[in-house]
Amino acid sequence: MRLRSNLKKLANDEGQDLVEYALLVALIAFAATAGVKGLATKINTAYTNNGTNLSSNVT
Repeated sequence: MRLRSNLKKLANDEGQDLVEYALLVALIAFAATAGVKGLATKINTAYTNNGTNLSSNVT
């Protein structure tokens, strides 16, 4: 009987750990996506500014 209760507790702990890891991975993925979007906007602005400066200085 004692072994059964220990096994149930172990199974519950592992399930809880799995959920915690899944939430952590989701949070990291969300942060990475938000960071990449911000970086993409800055890169796009830099290329646009460079293109404008080149176009105005070539003519």
